[in-house]
Amino acid sequence: MKNAREFFSYVLPSLAAFALSGVYAVVDGFFVGNSIGDAGLAAINFAFPVTALLQAAGTGIGMGGAIRFAICGAQGDAEGERHYFSSALLLLLLCGALLSLIFFVLAGPLLEALGAEGATLTLGMEYLIFIAAGALFQVFGTGLIPLIRNMGGSLCAMFAMSAGFIANIILDWLFIMVFGWGMAGAAAATVIGQAVTALGAVLYFAAKRSPLSLPPARRILHLFSAILKISFAPFGITFSPMIGMILMNRFAVFYGGEGAVACYACVGYIVTIVYLLLQGIGDGCQPMISRY
Repeated sequence: MKNAREFFSYVLPSLAAFALSGVYAVVDGFFVGNSIGDAGLAAINFAFPVTALLQAAGTGIGMGGAIRFAICGAQGDAEGERHYFSSALLLLLLCGALLSLIFFVLAGPLLEALGAEGATLTLGMEYLIFIAAGALFQVFGTGLIPLIRNMGGSLCAMFAMSAGFIANIILDWLFIMVFGWGMAGAAAATVIGQAVTALGAVLYFAAKRSPLSLPPARRILHLFSAILKISFAPFGITFSPMIGMILMNRFAVFYGGEGAVACYACVGYIVTIVYLLLQGIGDGCQPMISRY
């Protein structure tokens, strides 16, 4: 019975948080579709795999660091806990900065490669440039959540994700429907929502007085390697549904134009929610699996 209570105390908040983040994915499309129309909705669907890549990178690194952190904690290795926690934060910082630079430089070619053209390319560029500017917040917003869970803060992780989700809804309505900022407003709302989640995580770490200390230079590459070896699996699992979306977008625009892509976007949102619910169960189990 004790094990069952512990299991559900981790899994249920994680499931609720990922259910909310599934609706998160729908919000930009809802407001843009009602404000700009099919071209805007299609543009977001073309740009969505790039946003998903940022979140998958954050999830992968955060999960890799969190797993190593939990294992060290179960072994009573306080120094290892501090080093893996700090190394995960440093990796998230480096990854966010690198991806931001890449997407700034390659936003146009990336969208063209994903199938965007004409009005959808122009609108997608407007959206993606703002997403690239806030890439660091996207990576941290998803990467810090696994670390919170592994410190025993499942409910705090849920509240941090929920706060970002609520901020995104309010700001989408304000920026798109009231101020008329269109695609730029949708992207800004998404970035600020993730920033709110990251801020919630930082406040949790500050309250817990989390063990932040840079490891010795001679160990940093070993620590990075240990985290990245684990991170590839959660990164791949998180991003793999986007491969189907990329292919479907290309076929849809070829055979039916932007209207077909907009229709597929609505279907894709529903599928994304299902994937995220499953991920919520898996991520909620992880702290216990790592500990034991």
